[in-house]
Amino acid sequence: MKTIGLIGGMSWESSVEYYRIINQGIRERLGGLRSAKILLDSFDFEEIACRQRAGNWDEAGEMLATSARRLEQSGADFVLICTNTMHKLFGPVQDAVQIPLVHIADPTGAAIKAAGIKRIGLLGTAFTMEDDFYRKRLEERFGLEVLVPEAQADRQMVHHVIFGELCQGVVRDESRAAYRAVMSRLVERGAEGIILGCTEIGLLVGPADASVPLFDTTHLHAAAAVEQALAG
Repeated sequence: MKTIGLIGGMSWESSVEYYRIINQGIRERLGGLRSAKILLDSFDFEEIACRQRAGNWDEAGEMLATSARRLEQSGADFVLICTNTMHKLFGPVQDAVQIPLVHIADPTGAAIKAAGIKRIGLLGTAFTMEDDFYRKRLEERFGLEVLVPEAQADRQMVHHVIFGELCQGVVRDESRAAYRAVMSRLVERGAEGIILGCTEIGLLVGPADASVPLFDTTHLHAAAAVEQALAG
C-alpha cells in the first residue's frame, strides 16, 4: 500500500472527512483491521486565509510547496491538497516535488463525464467560482460546460457561508435553504448536476437538497486517493 500525503487544515473540518473517508475506503477494500497509511501536514487556516484575502497567492503557494516537500521527505508516495480553492496553486506545488499531486478536479470531472452530464453547476468559494483555474480544467480536460451562480449576491452568500459558518463548524438550516435556492437557479439555467466545489459544502447539503445529482469533491478526491494507494 502506498503512503498518502495530505495537505490539510484548510479547514480542519473537511480534513477530518478526508481521513475518515480514506480509512473507510481502505477497510472496505481490504477488510479486517486494515487502514490507510497517511501523513498529514496541517495548516493554521488563518495563516492561509489572510493571504487569500490579501491576494498574496505567491506566498501561499510557497507555504503549500513547503508542506508538499515535507510530506515527500517524510515518505509520502503522492499528495492531496485537501481543499478546492488552493488548487489555484496546483502547478507551483507540483513543481516543488517529484511525487505526484492528485488534482481534485480530475476525479470530479471523470465522475461527471461517467454520468453522461455535459452542463454542470459549480458552488465554491468566490475564488473557485470567479477565477478560471477550476472551470478551465473541467472544460479543457472533460469537455464540460461549467455554470456558476449568476448573481453576485448568490456568489457572496455561498462564499460567506463557507468561511463564516462551515469552516467554523456552524451548520444552519437557514443557510441550507439559501443553498437550495441557489442550486435551484442553476438547474433552471440548465445545470444537469452540481459540483460541491468546496470541501466543506457536503457538511451542509446532500442529495436530498437538489433535484439533480450532486458531486461532492471531498468524497471523490478521497476515493481517488484510495484507488491510487492500492494501485499496483
